[in-house]
Amino acid sequence: MTKPANSKQAHKQQVDPKTTPITTYIDFDNNRLMADLAGEHDAHLTVIEDAYNVRIDPRGNRLALTGSKEKCTLATTALHALYDQLEDGTTITIEDVRGAIHLSNAGQESGITRKTTKSLSLKTPKRVISPRTTNQAHYLETLSQHDLVFGTGPAGTGKTYLAVAHAVHLLLSGQVERMILTRPALEAGERIGFLPGDMKEKVDPYLRPLYDALHDMMDTDFVERRLAAGDIEIAPLGFMRGRTLARCVVILDEGQNATKTQMKMFLTRLGEGATMVVTGDPDQSDLPHHEPSGLNDALTILKGVEGIGHTAFTAKDVVRHPLVSRIINAYDKSHKNG
Repeated sequence: MTKPANSKQAHKQQVDPKTTPITTYIDFDNNRLMADLAGEHDAHLTVIEDAYNVRIDPRGNRLALTGSKEKCTLATTALHALYDQLEDGTTITIEDVRGAIHLSNAGQESGITRKTTKSLSLKTPKRVISPRTTNQAHYLETLSQHDLVFGTGPAGTGKTYLAVAHAVHLLLSGQVERMILTRPALEAGERIGFLPGDMKEKVDPYLRPLYDALHDMMDTDFVERRLAAGDIEIAPLGFMRGRTLARCVVILDEGQNATKTQMKMFLTRLGEGATMVVTGDPDQSDLPHHEPSGLNDALTILKGVEGIGHTAFTAKDVVRHPLVSRIINAYDKSHKNG
């Protein structure tokens, strides 16, 4: 008959140091920033608690974290990243909190650190823009190293927003003389009929997302002055024909809605001292079914060409509401099964 282990031995065998709760403490220097770090009604801390299954208790300028050692370490990394952002003078939102969580999780495998994300951050007049996912970090790095970059993937991954941030940085730092933002003027599966007004009033609705990104980074008056001076130009893709785009940064958004002919025309506008970015979702073309997408065609033809960079985003990179990522995954699964 085997002698039963005593209760102390049995308890010792069941303890898993990886899941055994511990309490660790984080001290911050600035009490004023602690309130912003916690968020209204501790909303930011609640998001981190739910993400890592830890408990966070604010105690003045100290946070007490209780949970498994691994989860406390990840939560600590996310909290330090957010605090650094506040120290840089940038407010944080729930989206920033989710981004810090994503990067903290990915950092273990990708080698992305707070130092890396800080070096890739772009300072614009209204905010500091930092990568929130591993692919966003790769994208910003690619933008800084190549004259032609493709950013592809689903909506909400930041591919256009980060491209505009990069363009704003290049313009304000004097590395380029102009910024040109363009889109195909194609209705997204709708027929909105006759639009009144002059040419600008007709095409502005198609280009509104680009205006929104600019106004999110620079004051409205400043943007309007730059537009009036010609330093910033926003125009439909058709207006690019016959031009040579030199000493400027050019972004083609919604590239999947450009035809093969339009895409070739656009890419061959690249002039001396220019940087070009093409963004789009290859799976969301609004072109007629018989018309192949110029974006897909370019990605195939230009694959492996020296000097061209490409970042492919996935649903994991969605930085909008968490439901957006789940919606994209559900549609992808449906299409595969269908």
